[in-house]
Amino acid sequence: MKRNIQLLIIDPQNDFCDLPDAWQAANPLNGQRAAPALPVSGAHADMQRLAALIRAGQDALADIIVTLDSHHRVDIAHPPFWAQAGGSPVQPFTTISARQVRDGQYVPKDATALPRVLAYLDELEARGRYTLMVWPIHCEIGTWGNNVHADVQSACNAWEEKRLRTVKQVYKGANPWTEHYSAMQAEVPDAADPDTQLNQALIAELDRADVLLIGGEASSHCVKATTEHIVDNLPSGRLDRVILLTDCMSPVGGFEAQAEAFLADMRSRGVQLATSADVLPLLQTNV
Repeated sequence: MKRNIQLLIIDPQNDFCDLPDAWQAANPLNGQRAAPALPVSGAHADMQRLAALIRAGQDALADIIVTLDSHHRVDIAHPPFWAQAGGSPVQPFTTISARQVRDGQYVPKDATALPRVLAYLDELEARGRYTLMVWPIHCEIGTWGNNVHADVQSACNAWEEKRLRTVKQVYKGANPWTEHYSAMQAEVPDAADPDTQLNQALIAELDRADVLLIGGEASSHCVKATTEHIVDNLPSGRLDRVILLTDCMSPVGGFEAQAEAFLADMRSRGVQLATSADVLPLLQTNV
């Protein structure tokens, strides 16, 4: 009997991929290339392997779900939100703690935002998963960097036309007051914004899969956070059905240890780790 095999692709976007020059867009305003904002080493090759797997297993995949990191320019995790004491800019890859804000080392440029920022940082740190990281402006809504990697997009388009189904798109990150690594919920859900709260409908949909394949970027952050929320909340608890495609994801530079710890933790909990070549026979026989 044909099995329900779902593919979850987490944030396969241009800004996260180390794209060669030929794959980068030109800015018509100045003629410069729109280089990826937060390229992950190895991500371009990851996405090409993932696209090849989609094409080879086209008839076997019941559903494809793509998550899209989608931010506003002014966001609590972007430099324009912040200033240092004295007004100098805050550089990307700066971590900011509640203590540092209380001490005045870093301040929101909008002084009226201070109480909300402190409440957020206190709650974020109490949860113990992350310290606020100021990232380069990335996956800005409406930009080329927010778009899906061209090879993955092409493979998904071919799947849609062959299967007469649509790829499901899940957007995350548009709330500028909370970090949203996971596609399942924000790091600190906003009570006034349902899009930041646990996406129980999506988790229930994923739980209907006989096999759930997961790939995307980056293994140290958004793949990690999304998968953790899935395995923590999957109603059936059948984690052996989840397969992480280890050659279709890479870590942000400097966070390799976090990615390795994540994979080891998932393996210990019963999640399967496999390469795209490992799972190809599973797809080829599911027709």
